[in-house]
Amino acid sequence: MIRAGRFQVYSVINGHIWLDGGAMFGVVPKVLWQKQAVPDKLNRIQLAMRTLVAIDDDARRVILVDSGAGSKWAPKDARRYGISHCNALAELLSSLGLTDMEVTDVVITHLHFDHAGGMTFWKNEPGGEIEVRFPNARHWVHARHLEHARNPTLRDKASFMPRDYEELDKRGLLQYVTGDEPAGPFEGMRWLLSKGHTPYQLLPWFEDDERPLLFAGDMIPQIPHLSPTWGMGYDLYPVTTLEEKRRVLRMCVENHLRLAFSHDPEVGGAEVEMVAGRPVVSRVLDL
Repeated sequence: MIRAGRFQVYSVINGHIWLDGGAMFGVVPKVLWQKQAVPDKLNRIQLAMRTLVAIDDDARRVILVDSGAGSKWAPKDARRYGISHCNALAELLSSLGLTDMEVTDVVITHLHFDHAGGMTFWKNEPGGEIEVRFPNARHWVHARHLEHARNPTLRDKASFMPRDYEELDKRGLLQYVTGDEPAGPFEGMRWLLSKGHTPYQLLPWFEDDERPLLFAGDMIPQIPHLSPTWGMGYDLYPVTTLEEKRRVLRMCVENHLRLAFSHDPEVGGAEVEMVAGRPVVSRVLDL
């Protein structure tokens, strides 16, 4: 656990997913990226699916950022992506004297299934009725991103699964963020928008006078992706991602910004410095 202003912050691994290494590193040659992430015989690399948990005791606010792929998977589909699901989030909440019912806010950085699937589950039989996991929480999503998820390109259509989020909308649990410079949702937290990986990715920034914390989502999913030129093949607008990362890295130096990662299997977050023009982890966060 670390402190970020008003918040106690934890990083929880909700499971793992195995994705193609070439897709994860785009134009970076395998001879380079395999030194950072060892592929299996199918050329896949293992990624964590992390949830950030931020608790403000004074405001009685329990915030989750992303929810992993969840459990709504037929065995053959889970095998295709190497998806494993675990109860680490429930275990952390229980250790803090909390339950799913006491989660007040869920930040949906974006609606790709490996980030949004855990917000709902099958109530009874697989493929049947869908239930909401955090029924008392506001689920924050950018309105423009939801619009894109409902009208995706052919290239990214497979990344969105309406079963993950339409039930939330039916029940009035989606809280829409609007505009290109949206106001922060409450004291101690604000938004940073990222548009390179997918339109209007919503990244939470936890304010701190000395070292603020940014959940970097799929702009910087893991440590090897700190390099601006190491982008994912999944990025819809890779040059935009490159420029966004350069901006964030400047903040790491100028504002002592700390980063929390969505997919790094070993590291939940880090402090970053520039050495000879390249980003380097200066300290791993005890998340």
